[in-house]
Amino acid sequence: MTETTPQIVAVVNETANPAPLGLCAFGMTTVLLNIHNAGFFEMNSMILAMGIFYGGLAQVIAGIIEAKKNNTFGLTAFTSYGFFWLSLVGLLVMPKLGWVAPTSAGAMAAYLAVWGVFTFLLFFGTLRLNRALQFVFASLTILFFLLVAGKVTGNPAIEHLAGYEGIICGASAIYTGIANVLNEVYGRVVLPIGPVKTA
Repeated sequence: MTETTPQIVAVVNETANPAPLGLCAFGMTTVLLNIHNAGFFEMNSMILAMGIFYGGLAQVIAGIIEAKKNNTFGLTAFTSYGFFWLSLVGLLVMPKLGWVAPTSAGAMAAYLAVWGVFTFLLFFGTLRLNRALQFVFASLTILFFLLVAGKVTGNPAIEHLAGYEGIICGASAIYTGIANVLNEVYGRVVLPIGPVKTA
C-alpha cells in the first residue's frame, strides 16, 4: 500500500471588493444631509430615505461582505456607519411618530461626540491604508465635532460651517469609492488614492 502526499489546496476569495459600495453609500448620503446642514433645503424625505436605504442598508451589506473577505477594518467601519445612518433616521422619525420624546440638544451633542471619538480612533487604522481614506476619516472626525459645537452653542453659523465641511467629507468618500472602481476596471491608476508603503 503506497502512501499519498496530502495536497494543499489554496482557497481563493473571488468576492468582489465591497469598499466602493460602502464609500459611495456613505459619501452620497453625507453630501445630501450636509447640503441641508449648510442651509440649502429643509430636512425632508429624500434625506431620510437615503439614510435608510443607501447610507444605512447598503453600508451594512458592504460591511458583511468585508467580513467574508477577512477585513476587520472594513467590517467595523461600514457596518458601524450603516447603523449610524439608521439610528440617526430613528432619532428624527421616532418622535414624529409619537414613540418617544424628541432628542434634546445636549443628548444629540453626546450622540455626535461618541461618533466623533469612534471616527477619530478608526482614523489611526487608515494610517496603514491610503491617503484618500485618511482624508475621509480626518474630515469626518472634524465634521462630527463641528456638529457637536453647533448643538452645544446653538449657533446656526457653526452648523452651516459643518454643512460645507461635510460636503467636502462626503465628496472625498465618493472620490475614493469611484477611484477603487475605475482603477480596478482599467487595471491601472486612473484616480490616485495614495497608497501608504508599510514596512
